[in-house]
Amino acid sequence: MRNLNSLKAGQQIIFSGTIYTARDQAHKRMAEAIKAKKRLPFELEGAIIYYCGPTKTPKGGIIGSCGPTTSARMDEFTPALLAQGLSAMIGKGARSKKVKDAIKKYQGVYFVTYAGCGALLSKYIKHAETIAYRDLGPEAIVKLEVKDFPLIVAIDTHGRSIYDAH
Repeated sequence: MRNLNSLKAGQQIIFSGTIYTARDQAHKRMAEAIKAKKRLPFELEGAIIYYCGPTKTPKGGIIGSCGPTTSARMDEFTPALLAQGLSAMIGKGARSKKVKDAIKKYQGVYFVTYAGCGALLSKYIKHAETIAYRDLGPEAIVKLEVKDFPLIVAIDTHGRSIYDAH
């Protein structure tokens, strides 16, 4: 994703491109791989992770329901991923101060998308391919190609957050 520095907290955008799903257990494995200096299942530099565990794909479908999950559960692992070049995350809910500081330090962005709308959000996904950790079932890493995916900037590269009191 280009021009992250131009995004402002509260701004709504439409994104088309590649994102990767990853939840708690996938984050734990990636953090362990980073610590052990092992190769990750995808290049983190410039990548976007969507905190999502899609439901079973319906017959003839691309993906099942795929709404965001609570982002705070990934807070323990997020600074290490940002340090490796992760550019953005998509989820729901507020983040810890540690994550907010890491987003600012590494010039990343945290987006939120519409919770409770997983079936609707699946309509923006044009291709889905499981690429790692198949044994985790819905928590496996899935590479998604999305078109016109709706996002709201929750924390921008300057550390401004929609969750801060005004």
